[in-house]
Amino acid sequence: MSHSNQTSIWTRPFFMALVNNFFIFLVFYSLLTILPLYVIDELHGTEGEAGLATTIFLLSAIIIRPFSGKIIELLGKKKTLIISVMFFGISSFIYFWVNDFYLLMGLRFFHGIWFSIGTTVLVAIAADMIPPHRKGEGLGYFAMSMNLAVVVGPFISLALIQWVAYSTLFMGLSFVIVIGFLCSFGIQVSEDDGVEAKTSGRLTFKDLIEVKAIPISLVGFLTSFAYSGIMSFISVYAKFVGIFESVSLFFVVFAAAMLLSRPYTGRLYDRSGPNAVIYPSLIVFAIGLILLSIAQSVLLLLIAGTLIGLGYGALLPSFQTMSIQAAPKRRTGHATATFFIFYDLGIAVGSFVLGVVSSQFGFSALYIICSGVIFVTIVVYKVVTNRGNHNKNQKAGVLEL
Repeated sequence: MSHSNQTSIWTRPFFMALVNNFFIFLVFYSLLTILPLYVIDELHGTEGEAGLATTIFLLSAIIIRPFSGKIIELLGKKKTLIISVMFFGISSFIYFWVNDFYLLMGLRFFHGIWFSIGTTVLVAIAADMIPPHRKGEGLGYFAMSMNLAVVVGPFISLALIQWVAYSTLFMGLSFVIVIGFLCSFGIQVSEDDGVEAKTSGRLTFKDLIEVKAIPISLVGFLTSFAYSGIMSFISVYAKFVGIFESVSLFFVVFAAAMLLSRPYTGRLYDRSGPNAVIYPSLIVFAIGLILLSIAQSVLLLLIAGTLIGLGYGALLPSFQTMSIQAAPKRRTGHATATFFIFYDLGIAVGSFVLGVVSSQFGFSALYIICSGVIFVTIVVYKVVTNRGNHNKNQKAGVLEL
């Protein structure tokens, strides 16, 4: 392998993995946006039933996450990727024929399984491709594919649904995944990335969870808990304060701030360490949430969106990188799965808890509480990293002795 290949991030396989990840999340966020409307308009369901279309998908993703690392270990990364993207694509095609609410719920559960496995193995593959000294920068670029899908998916689906039938849109999204599936074959995974399956039939805790990734994953849980207040309630909040027509601009500036800052925060992570990125990002994220809690104008909404994009946008790839770096290379799949278990739980628990908060105390209180959670996260992160450094120093002392 040439020196350039050893130090370069933008290899052909990495780009293929990034494109594949983008298409999966584009379909995910598109369906997340339009399925509640589909349940109400086409299946004549209630708002509660519309919400279940999201809940049951996330539920299956959370259930399968602990097993993703073991599945990757048994099958290998390349085979796991091809199988998961294939079934994710097949699931996407089936929406075209589903016209019953209960069948839709079954499909959503099945779809969530392959989303969970596919996204886990793609991060693990991407992490293996990136040179160790550029891990933060590389995973930051990889996370941009998801950030781009957050905006592109809902924007395209909401625009098209005004002109085409739901069935046509479902079929279009299915063909998008076909492209992603074809990209899977262009992703090269070295033979030593896979690990031979254990002969023991017993399934242990370590087969499901990477213990070394738990501390930083807990920090990710608190961060996604606060972020769920944006994902689940920003549109309702904007409508409540009379600026609903500008909520799409919130996501535009949110995404722009993430995308423009990502190259710089990734390099800063690799050059100066995670603390140089994470502490400022948490503070900026908290300030953005405070501004959002008092936003009564479009200008303040957009300023809050910019700050939240700058803060939150740097946190997810940084935490992912730390969780992967905490584990041996052969367990990158387990570390990734562990991080996403906590991250998905944060979204799920946050959406429920903050829904109760908003109904009791209002949306302004909701975002103040979210900012408080982020300040608590700063303390938890400090404890976690100090403890990790203490353990490393102890091990170094033992080696010196």
